[in-house]
Amino acid sequence: MLQSDIRKMDNPIGRDKFFDVLRERDLLIRRKRRYAQTTQSRHRFYVYRNELKEAVIDHAHQAWVSDITYVRTAKGFMYLFLITDAGSRKIVGWHLSNSLAVEGAMKALSGAIKQCPTGANIIHHSDRGLQYCAPTYTSKLLKNEFIISMGEAGNCYDNAIAERVNGILKQEYGLDGTFKGEADANRAVTIGIKSYNYTRPHLSLGFKTPDQVHREAV
Repeated sequence: MLQSDIRKMDNPIGRDKFFDVLRERDLLIRRKRRYAQTTQSRHRFYVYRNELKEAVIDHAHQAWVSDITYVRTAKGFMYLFLITDAGSRKIVGWHLSNSLAVEGAMKALSGAIKQCPTGANIIHHSDRGLQYCAPTYTSKLLKNEFIISMGEAGNCYDNAIAERVNGILKQEYGLDGTFKGEADANRAVTIGIKSYNYTRPHLSLGFKTPDQVHREAV
C-alpha cells in the first residue's frame, strides 16, 4: 500500500530496509501468545482424513479452512468461529459466540454457505475439535456436498492459513485487546473482518485484497 509513496522518495528503499526502519522506531506489530484453549479434541466422534494435504489450491472456492480463536472482554472470553477461503484468503463465514458449543460453528458455516457457488464440492478443512466432528456439523457439510478434511493431531502447521488469519485479525486489527462487553466485541470483529477482506493486500495474492481475488474466481 506504501509502494507508490516509497518510489517518490529521494532514496527509495527495499522491503528489508523498510522493515529495519520500522523495527528501529518500534513500529512493528508485536506477536502475542494465545492464552485460551479453543480446541477440544478428546471426544467420541468420527475423525476424517486430511484431504487438504495433497490438494493443489490455486483459486477461490476450492477449499475452506475453519478455526476458532478467542476475543477477550471485561466479563470473560468470547469465541470467534472463522471460515476462510484457502485460495483467496477471504473470510467467508464467522460468528462471535459466548461459548465453544457447536452452535457457533454452525452459524459461521451457514453464513459461509450463503455465498458458496452451487455444486462447488469445496474441501472443508478443520482441526479435530469437538465442534467440527459433531454429527450436526458434519451432516450439514455432507448435505451441502462438501469434502470433509481434518488435520493430523499434534501438527501445529496443519491449519496454517487459518492460524495466520487469526493472527492478522488480532495483531493488525486490534482483536487482541479487551473489550467492555459483547456489543463492543461484535463491533470490533465486524470492522476488523470487513477491513481485512476489502482493504488489506496480501503478498501471497500479488498485493490484491482477499475480496478482489475471491470475486475474480466467480
